[in-house]
Amino acid sequence: MVPYSFPCCFSFLFPMDLRHLRYFQAVAEELSYARAALRLRIAQPALSRAVKELEAGLGAEVLERSRHHVRLTPAGAVLLQETALLLENWEEALRRVRRTASGEEGELRLGYIGPPTQPFLGRMLYEYRRRFPNVRMHLEERTPERVWEMVAKGRLTAGLTRPVPSKTALGLRTVVLRQERLGVALRPDHPLAGRQSVPWKALAGEPLVMLARREGASLHDAILAACRTAGFMPRIAHTPSLIGTVLSYTEGGAGAGIVTDSVALDAGSSLRFVPLTPAETVPLVLVWQEDQDPPPMQRLRDLLLEWQRNGRLWHAGEAAESEAPTAAK
Repeated sequence: MVPYSFPCCFSFLFPMDLRHLRYFQAVAEELSYARAALRLRIAQPALSRAVKELEAGLGAEVLERSRHHVRLTPAGAVLLQETALLLENWEEALRRVRRTASGEEGELRLGYIGPPTQPFLGRMLYEYRRRFPNVRMHLEERTPERVWEMVAKGRLTAGLTRPVPSKTALGLRTVVLRQERLGVALRPDHPLAGRQSVPWKALAGEPLVMLARREGASLHDAILAACRTAGFMPRIAHTPSLIGTVLSYTEGGAGAGIVTDSVALDAGSSLRFVPLTPAETVPLVLVWQEDQDPPPMQRLRDLLLEWQRNGRLWHAGEAAESEAPTAAK
């Protein structure tokens, strides 16, 4: 057995391990060397020798022995009490080590972007806490770029974010959780609001409201690319920093809001979400450091992929429209 590092009250002058204390505890509780030897399944001479080694190291007698009786000395009574506490703490330490190794205990710092994760994040975290109640969870909402930076620097364990082309050189791993379709958010009285889908080219000349590029480069660039492919330069009315502000501008009649289908869940009845054709999507990914993949992170990834397969990343009880997961550096 590996020697245990005892606190100052158990700093002995000879090599000591937990075996000495366990043997002493058995004799002290049974008040019999014979019964203690049977309980421990060892030979009685070995048990007696271990107790004598313990007393020699302490420089104090802990057990009074006679032919018919074994009694605790006052020093032995104190040692028995302290031994019970120490062994209990040791067993708890072992349990915590095992829970940590299996992902049932530890810390998880998760960065995320708000609107795309809104449909599932709260439900997913509730399930994660139910399965792993001893894992401490810390959440930080950031821009996609900031999430990547913080994961790369080790300040976050993982991130739910968009791909950021400028950050691919950081050497992080990603898995695609969902492909979100782009659409247009419109007031119900807008001429295009009654359609089942709207071609991108129908937005030519429309004042558009989209998220600022500094808050989401992949989303912003995907919108501009789709407009160029459709043969027009977009007429951008506003580029706010929050998706909620995009919806507010749209509801106020300032223009047509270009958003993803996940955002449409929060738009309410005041706006109509219409998919754009041809279909354009932006991915939502899980990102983490390959060489910093602790068990709590592995359990999170397993849960997210489980929910992806079951369609729960989109809406409870509703099949997701996500692609199969792919992993890449």
